[in-house]
Amino acid sequence: MTDPTPEPLPDDQHARVVVIGAGQAGLSVAYHLRRLGLTPGSDLVVLDRAPSTGGAWQFRWEALRLGWAHRVHDLPGMPEMGLRFEDADRSRPARDVVGEYYRRFEQYHGLQVRRPVAVTAVARVDGGLQVATRSADGRTQRIVAEAVVNASGTWGTPFVPWYPGRDTFTGRQVDTTEYRSADEFAGQDVVVVGGGTSAIGFLLELDGVARSTRWFTRRPVVWADGSALDVESAVAAVAEQDRAARAGEVLPSIVSGTGVPVSDRIREGLDHGVLRDEPVFTAMDPDGVVTRNGEHVHADAVIWATGFRADLRHLAPLHLRTEHGGVAVVDGQSVDEPRLFLAGYGPQASTIGANRAGRRTARQVMALLVRD
Repeated sequence: MTDPTPEPLPDDQHARVVVIGAGQAGLSVAYHLRRLGLTPGSDLVVLDRAPSTGGAWQFRWEALRLGWAHRVHDLPGMPEMGLRFEDADRSRPARDVVGEYYRRFEQYHGLQVRRPVAVTAVARVDGGLQVATRSADGRTQRIVAEAVVNASGTWGTPFVPWYPGRDTFTGRQVDTTEYRSADEFAGQDVVVVGGGTSAIGFLLELDGVARSTRWFTRRPVVWADGSALDVESAVAAVAEQDRAARAGEVLPSIVSGTGVPVSDRIREGLDHGVLRDEPVFTAMDPDGVVTRNGEHVHADAVIWATGFRADLRHLAPLHLRTEHGGVAVVDGQSVDEPRLFLAGYGPQASTIGANRAGRRTARQVMALLVRD
């Protein structure tokens, strides 16, 4: 017997703007749209599929603390609340701190975020774009908006590359979204794959807990001088993101263009030999991986910290995907569907980039509404 089709919500809705996603990018745009005159809950509808506040941070592993990965920048409306991440308690899990601060932000500014509500499709209709949603209890609704701001991020679409023999490996395989604690790998031989901050964090946490770790990366890790991101490198990386977005290409990794800043914690890991990367293996077999020089490395588990792709599956009805595999976006606006804006995408993907782009995107949206 099949489950009955969920009943739709009593009334479909019309809104001027729908924002999809309540992470940093979505909240930043929503804040500025409210300041520009839109009323949350009616003119402005903010949807979030997550069960709570904090964006992707609410799903990160318990041991992660603020300052261990990329810096979390304050949302644009936080200073007037007297909140700063610089002053946050760094002994608490980062997911708890960010979740609490975002909750207070949403409440203070009255953004009326609806959650958990998943967006299943965005399609063109007379009068604008139709956003189809499904709530946690299975009920569906359609919202027709004059403009849509997509800020769905990447957490829902982790990227796991394929290697010969991957499907024959009998140990445990987890990606970044599935990692919870180093304790789950106590006494095991663990292979970590990926050259970003998540992989580095996993290796440091596994040290002294796992029996052994081996670290494989697709390209050699570039260690940046100092504990903060080099501005010149960051500018170059953002420019490459912008070029790829404009061309409709798959977006490159930010870390690949900036290098990894060496904090005191990372320096300790380097000095103790915990962070020693080697070229990625060529194949997998039932109980491990095979390196480029033919060495067999036993593994009880493989952790894929190999990044993410932009989560744009719900935009499929708009047919925006180019032959190059991406979506063409210029200054945060879709080239092929001007009523759609992509916040936190491409050059806006960093936390500071999402903040700076929030005001500009909101102004672009309001200009579109006036023209229409």
